[in-house]
Amino acid sequence: MNLWNDIFPKRKPVIGMIHVQALPGTPKHHLSLKKIIEQAVKEAILYEKCGLDAIMLENMHDVPYLNKKVGAEVIAYMTAIACAVRKAVNVPAGIQILAGANMEALAVAHAANLNFIRAEGFVFGHIADEGYMDSCAGELLRYRKLIGAENIAVFTDIKKKHSAHSITSDVSIAETAKAAEFFLSDGLVVTGSSTGKAVSIKDLTDVRKASSLPVLVGSGITSDNLKDYWQHADGFIVGSFFKEAGLWSNPVSESRIRDLIKKAKAL
Repeated sequence: MNLWNDIFPKRKPVIGMIHVQALPGTPKHHLSLKKIIEQAVKEAILYEKCGLDAIMLENMHDVPYLNKKVGAEVIAYMTAIACAVRKAVNVPAGIQILAGANMEALAVAHAANLNFIRAEGFVFGHIADEGYMDSCAGELLRYRKLIGAENIAVFTDIKKKHSAHSITSDVSIAETAKAAEFFLSDGLVVTGSSTGKAVSIKDLTDVRKASSLPVLVGSGITSDNLKDYWQHADGFIVGSFFKEAGLWSNPVSESRIRDLIKKAKAL
């Protein structure tokens, strides 16, 4: 079963990030759940109106993040948000729950009828902002089988941003890609060093050569550099560029969305 082709049958997708406002119980929380849901839905509708191919939810404002464990309240809130967004738009939709809460994201995606999740720490361990993060492929895919969510794609970060990879310094990004494919990833996400930072073209081409899986650029895409990555990637996850001044925490800018989508259509 090729989940990528089922979700994105027509063209290279541009996936817009919805950075969900800080949830109740997290240090930066300030909005009611109703307002948080309304803002996420508003952004999703705007992304669809502007021609994006898909959207993805992420609890980005919940800093500082917990390491692979989130409370039941976060799962409940993200499910409520995901269900509202799913009802509001028709484009494919996915979710990531930080940090590394991949089983929880899968459960939310299954409950809300989403199409994919983004999972960090799929193969090999690394040191993240939140501490040591171990691999999860075996546990995650068994859970996907257990709950009957095999129609939900798992796109996996490799050598991900905001992380130190010295403990796997003898394992190249190409070998990491091979391991992720062997462990049944549905697609690979390649990032720069941090949010908004551009991806190394060499890393991208090394991954493409090493694996037959779809490869997504997971950070640093702008309307100016999209052309540089177009031939090397199968899809693009865009968050920071779509915000005012290119800062992920700012409001969404419709003009920036339309600018990038215009370049994507031309390519």
